[in-house]
Parts: sequence; structure tokens; C-alpha cells
Amino acid sequence: MSNFALKSMVGGISISQENKLGTRTEADHFGKINIPQSALYGIQTMRTVQNLSFSGQPLKNYPEYIVSLARVKKAAALANLEANVFDDSIGIAILKACDQLIQGNYQDQFIVDILHGGGGIGTNMNVNEVLANLANQNLGGSTGTYMPVHPVDHVNASQSTSDVCHTAIRLAIVRCFDRLDRHLIKMQDALEKKSQEFMGVTTISRTCLQDAMRVQLGEVFSGYASLLKRRHRSLKEVILSLQTVNLGGTVIGNGVGAPEKYKAVIMKKLREVSNMNVTLRDNLFDAAQNIDDLAHVSNQLSLLATSLIKVAKDLRLLSSGPEAGFSEITLPSVQAGSSFFPGKVNPVIPETMIQSCFQVLGCDRAVQAALEHGELDLNVFEGLAGANILNGLHMLTNSAHSFTEQCLKDIAPNEERCESLSNTLIPIVVELKERLGYSAVSKLMKEHDRESIKNLLE
Repeated sequence: MSNFALKSMVGGISISQENKLGTRTEADHFGKINIPQSALYGIQTMRTVQNLSFSGQPLKNYPEYIVSLARVKKAAALANLEANVFDDSIGIAILKACDQLIQGNYQDQFIVDILHGGGGIGTNMNVNEVLANLANQNLGGSTGTYMPVHPVDHVNASQSTSDVCHTAIRLAIVRCFDRLDRHLIKMQDALEKKSQEFMGVTTISRTCLQDAMRVQLGEVFSGYASLLKRRHRSLKEVILSLQTVNLGGTVIGNGVGAPEKYKAVIMKKLREVSNMNVTLRDNLFDAAQNIDDLAHVSNQLSLLATSLIKVAKDLRLLSSGPEAGFSEITLPSVQAGSSFFPGKVNPVIPETMIQSCFQVLGCDRAVQAALEHGELDLNVFEGLAGANILNGLHMLTNSAHSFTEQCLKDIAPNEERCESLSNTLIPIVVELKERLGYSAVSKLMKEHDRESIKNLLE
């Protein structure tokens, strides 16, 4: 056996080229697989695709995660170079390959199902193989040879799937939050503007879905704005806490396989590459075992979603009618509401927001299950938790944008309707109670009709 063949088998891969059908054949201890000649991924990626796919959500649909994985690999390569783990030529080729992925190139090469067993091994190996092939191309070599850059021996040097994916998914969540952050600020601004605009509109409040006292419509909207501000602040705090990671802890937190020189500089390199204030977890064993930090983020997303459901449902009720409902506000019309009723317009934007939030609640349940079912020294379901948080962030970002731009900004009050409702029986009774007391008004309610009671205030 040649030195190259021996080295490849130690890394779990041996290669032979097959060009006749535009494929190459890669082999490991489990057999051979034909791979498209032009593919940058390799046999370990294909094993994951064939054995572990079920969701229809390939890694290529998560560009923030791919870029974050490339940043982690770049930081590791820089630390490995400083620790003299491999030759400069290999390190420089890996760095160049990482930059190609960071720039958003070759995303179609990430074909593994983002939800797969094995603690994320398929994700890590998909990245390792793509980077190794790109690095070898950068050195003038051929795809599939894994010479001189090997996906495990070099691209994955001083790392494990555990600390790579743990770190990358958190960086991806932080970056993915940026868009939602901006849209939540815009939503809050829209609600605050409506609150100020509607302060001169008097309407009726309701408790237990029954008539209550008078209220300014602007006061109702101020409550929505305050709720959103609080939930936004809480979510942002926990998102930013994800910048504490475990890179350098390798598999279970003891750092076996990572040289001391590497571990001494890896956080510095990660800060440089990510442009984030990343820090090392206090206890790396805890980081491998437990994903409660992700569960906390998901819980805050769930609270935000639940709060937005309440706001959207209120808008549906307040705009209901237009003749037989509350009809206190008018929502902007964006499309026909019915294929049966001509001219009917439905509150489709709030309903879209509500359904988006339902999906976020489902994502949160999956995250909490991933936390609950972690075992012993490594929670192998961490990737599922991270993917569901990314899904939730993506859905809320899109629905928040349409909710603000196509609904909140152009809500209008039906002032005549609001005025009429504010002068119905119960608000009048409330005012009378302030003058005469609860017991006296209760007695009047039994003895007199509505018009008689109303006359008492005139």
C-alpha cells in the first residue's frame, strides 16, 4: 500500500478516479460510492445523504450557518498555523478556501440534511470535504484526491464536530437575528406612532369579551408597543449571550486532540474572523452536555411569538365586521378576501403573522425536546435545536416585515364607530359608579332601564 493510500485509510477515506461517466469513486471502510466528478463534497457527505436524510431541509438552505462554519474553520486554520500543526502551504490553501465560502460561494455543495443523527457529523464532514477539495484546487490539485490537504487530518485538525458545530450554530443565530432585530425596531416604531395618532380617539375597552370602560384607542396601542419592546429586549439579551462558545474543547470538553498552543489562541482568532466578541465557556464539559442556552433563546422566541399572536388577534377582532363586528379600526386592504363573497376583504396579514407564530411555537417544542433528551457527556441533538431556532428567526423576520409594512403602518380608526361604542351602557354605568358608588348603581341597574340611567348623568 502506498504512503498516500495508508494516510487516506487512516483518515477514513481512500480514493480512486472514475472519469468515464463523469463520476469519481470514493471508498471507505463501508464500501464504495460514485460521486459526481465536479462535486466538492465526498463520501462522508454522501453517506449522510443516503443514510440520514428525512426532512427535505438541506444545509445549503442555511447560508448563515455555512458561513459561520467556514469562519470557525478559518479561525481553526489560523490557530493551527500558529501552533505549527501543519505546513504553511496547507494552512494558506485552507484559509483561501474558507474565504471562498465566507463570500457565499459554492453553497449548492452543502447537500446533507441539516437534521441528521450523529451529533452533526454529516454537517462537519460536508464542510471538511468541500474545504479540502477547494484547498487542493487552490494548490493545483484535483477534486477527490485529498492531496495534499485532507478533510480530517488538516481541515478538521485540533477540532471535533462537537465544538465546531456548537460554535458555528451560535454564531449563525446571532447573525441571523440582525435582520429580525431591525424589523422589530420598525414594528415598535409603527405601534408607537399609531399610539400617538390614536390618542384623540375614544372607544370602549373590554374585559372577558364584555363591555367595560372608555379608553383611548392610542392607549390600547401603547400597550402593544410596550409589550413588543419588552419581548424584543429580552430576546436580544439571550441572543447575544450565545457569543460564549466552546471551541477548543473538542468532543466532551477536555480538549483532547487540540494542542495547548492552539487552545491558547483559538478564541483570539475566532474574534478576528467573526468580528464578534466571542468568549470561552466557563465549563466546557457543561457546554458539551447541555444546550439550555439554546433552549433559553427558543423560549424567548416563543414568548415573542405568543405576544405577537395576541396583538394580531386583537387587530382581527377590532377590525371585524365591517357591519356586524367591532369595526373600530380598518386594516389596509392588500388582496381579495374571498372567492365566494364579492368585495369581501379579510385580515390576511394578521392571520399570516399568527400562522408564522404557530410555526415558531412548533420549533420551540422541538428545541425543548432536544434539551430534554440529551444524555451523558454530549447532547447529540444540538444541531436540531439550532436549526429550529434559525427556522423560527427566519419565519418571524419575514412575517414581521409584512405585518409592519402592509398592516400596522396604515391602520385607520373608525372614529364614528368608536364614539358610538364609548357611549353605550357600561361606560356610562362606570362613570355613574364613580359618583354614586358601586352598591347604589347596582340597585339602579335593577330598577331602571338604560335611558333612565343615562339621564342621571345629564
